[in-house]
Amino acid sequence: MSRHVTMRGPDDVIAGTNPEIDQVLSIGTDLLAQGQTAFEGLFRTWNLYQIGIALGLFALAHILRAVLGPRIRAWMGARQDWPKWRMRILAIIHQRLRAIFFVTLIWATIWIMREVTWPSRSYLLSIIGTLAFAWLSVVFLTRLIKSPSLRKTVRYGAWTYVTLRILNLLDPAEQLLDSAGFSVGDIRFSLLLLIQALVILGVLITLARFFTATTASRIKRNADISPSMQVLIVKAAQIAFYGAAFFLGVRALGIDLTGLAVLSGAIGVGLGFGLQKVVSNLVSGVIILLDKSIKPGDVISLGDTFGWINALGARYVSVITRDGREYLIPNEDLITGQVVNWSHSSDFVRLDIHFGTAYHDNPHDVRRIAIEAAQSVDRVLTHKNTVCHIVGFGDSSVDYVLRFWIRDPTGGLTNIRGNVYLALWDAFAENGISIPFPQREVTMLNQDASEPGIRKTVSD
Repeated sequence: MSRHVTMRGPDDVIAGTNPEIDQVLSIGTDLLAQGQTAFEGLFRTWNLYQIGIALGLFALAHILRAVLGPRIRAWMGARQDWPKWRMRILAIIHQRLRAIFFVTLIWATIWIMREVTWPSRSYLLSIIGTLAFAWLSVVFLTRLIKSPSLRKTVRYGAWTYVTLRILNLLDPAEQLLDSAGFSVGDIRFSLLLLIQALVILGVLITLARFFTATTASRIKRNADISPSMQVLIVKAAQIAFYGAAFFLGVRALGIDLTGLAVLSGAIGVGLGFGLQKVVSNLVSGVIILLDKSIKPGDVISLGDTFGWINALGARYVSVITRDGREYLIPNEDLITGQVVNWSHSSDFVRLDIHFGTAYHDNPHDVRRIAIEAAQSVDRVLTHKNTVCHIVGFGDSSVDYVLRFWIRDPTGGLTNIRGNVYLALWDAFAENGISIPFPQREVTMLNQDASEPGIRKTVSD
């Protein structure tokens, strides 16, 4: 019994074993053949002339930019009274003067050549002019994107797309990208799908960011909406716009999300146990926004922290103290802890300070002088009732409490108390009222019992 063995080379092993690899190789071979044909065509006489004309026009555009650029900039400098948006457009145009001159010159040249010679002799110039105009248009359109990284990504992607489109290489490029991939069930993942996902999601997220910013600016300008409700509406708008952008992008790519329902449910249960604190802070933040217990600008005290609320976040509240420190307090602490809101229902705050005077000073005069001294301080409200009461008779002084009102707790509490104490000091010194201090009488006995004791008064 004889056995026939066939030996195959490396090329035979590669070809025919994987249809996807064969497709990639076939498309790549066709592209290389087209590129070789186009490259050989560049060395024809009229094509070389057109390349030389394009290079000359680019050099002329560079010279015009060097000559006219400073004059245009000086002319722009004399237009300082123009609106900012117009000056911004002029600045963008000034940055692209060379490209603008080149596009203008090359299309003028194309028009002249089509009038005096055959259109085929300006075919390559038409392609170069179309590419230059498309690239310049992409530059101006992408200036609307504020994020520098996103702007650069969109710009390079758009340049690639318009170049392939103008050179009639878009279909072969799509076939090549689509052939490099794999299938999972009914879904095929490829480089083409990845690029489409990046483009579609990028555009939708940019639109969602624009609509969110526009909605937020309009809501914040509405004085009829409370600050806490403004934050809640802005957060809800962000979730709605970004969620819609994600789901629309996924549906536009043809990906079915029903198969991920069970998996997402299991992941949600796991995240629920692992992120209890995070979820608690998120829910507490929604409760804070709904019950309006605190809002941006309120002055609060939480433990040793005293300051005003700078912003309400989804997970924490930003509180800025008088010394410039910013505390990020979790929302859960504001729900479960005791919070003093100095400006919850009213901006008026009453402050108490305690002092004492000597027993020989008339209490009626002391009360009158103390009230007048407190009302002489700038931040103390004169139309609110400022009172002074005797609260006790101490060992060394008659004790008083002085109560006054302010309406700007964001300006600080310690400093206003200090100013009132200083006003009391000046008023008491002017009217001869003394502030006593504790005194003790100590009797020192001599060791010789026959001599009388020596009595000394020592102040504590």
